[in-house]
Order: sequence, then structure tokens, then C-alpha cells
Amino acid sequence: MPITDWPEDERPREKLLARGAEALTDAELLAIFLRVGVAGKTAVELARDLLTHFGGLNRLFAAGQAEFSAFPGMGPAKYAQLQAVLAMAKRALAEEMRQRDTLSSPTAVRDFLRLNLAGLGHEVFMGVFLDTQNRVLAVEELFRGSLTQTSVYPREVVKRALAHNAGGLIFAHNHPSGVAEPSQADRWLTDQLKTALALVDVKVLDHFIVAGSQGVSFAERGWL
Repeated sequence: MPITDWPEDERPREKLLARGAEALTDAELLAIFLRVGVAGKTAVELARDLLTHFGGLNRLFAAGQAEFSAFPGMGPAKYAQLQAVLAMAKRALAEEMRQRDTLSSPTAVRDFLRLNLAGLGHEVFMGVFLDTQNRVLAVEELFRGSLTQTSVYPREVVKRALAHNAGGLIFAHNHPSGVAEPSQADRWLTDQLKTALALVDVKVLDHFIVAGSQGVSFAERGWL
């Protein structure tokens, strides 16, 4: 049955307008983005198939053009639209971080980092450089590695902190394994970075581990 024949309060677009985006499932939100389905499938059914195929929104967002376009009904135009939506979301979160003390808006920081890191098939180590008022100066991808290991060099991190004249840093990296729990190596690395940066009066304010929709904060664990 076409979505236009559904009861009005069950159609994704009307449901969003009446009850807000939070009331919709992932598939319903994605269906609004897709707008139309394919032969024999509504947009909601197509959205469900997409989420099942990719294993969720995070993996769908992280898919490359070839992988995304290979799915029946998708193509370069839809891929470009999806990347534009993601870029706008990232920029909006980055603006929110830059406009205020990051410690007063930890949710924006966490959401920004999760949106950038969740679903990647390789490890990425990022740094959020802050001034002495904890406002964002820059966000950089510092190191990139394999599924299991990223080589992070404290000396290079110190050089980047000095280049930005940073007073503080928030680190983040992802676990492609899907397990957000920090390893002993993660804790050891954080201690090494904290010690190296303290020599140039730069504080490490947090280290986030991102795995899919999960995130762990070292500061919340009392490890900094």
C-alpha cells in the first residue's frame, strides 16, 4: 500500500510535523530523506532494507559512494544528498561548540565527535584544540590507523597544540570493533599525552572513545 494511502498519523512526514522527529523510527526518518520507494516497496520499506543491509545509521553514513550506490534504488544523486545532510549536521554542531565554553555544552561535543567517528572501518584519532576559555580553536584528525592500532606520537600532538596556541585539548578516537570500553593501551596513551602536554601548560580535558552509537568519556570515569 502506498504511503499516501496510510492513515495520516502514520505517514512519516505528517507524523514528524505533528509529534516531532523524536517520535519517528530510524527507518521513518530515512524514508523522509529518500522521499520515494522503488517498485514494490514504499520509502519506509526501502529505508528498512537499507538499515538492515548496512547494519544501522552509523554504517550507512560512513559508506563510500561505490558501496552506497551499489544498493538497488540508490545512486550518486542520493549519495550526494546524504553527504550534504551529514556535512550540514557536522557544521551546525561545530558552530555550537565554537560559540560557547565546550565544558558547558558536553552534549554538542560528544554528538560532533560521534557523527565524525562512528561507523568508520579504521581508527581515527582526533583532537579538539581549545583556548584558555575552553572555546574551540580547531578540530583536527591527528592520526589514522588500521582496524586494531593507531600510532599516536605525543611530540607531534604537542607541536600541533603549540601551533594553535591551545590552552586545552579534548581527544577522541573510534573503536571499529564496536566496543567502546577503553583498553589499557588507551589509558596509557592518554597518560602519556597528558604528561607531554603538561610540560607546555596545555590541559587534557577529556578523551572520548566512540564505537557506533556508544561513547565513553575519560573525564566522566574520573581518569583525568
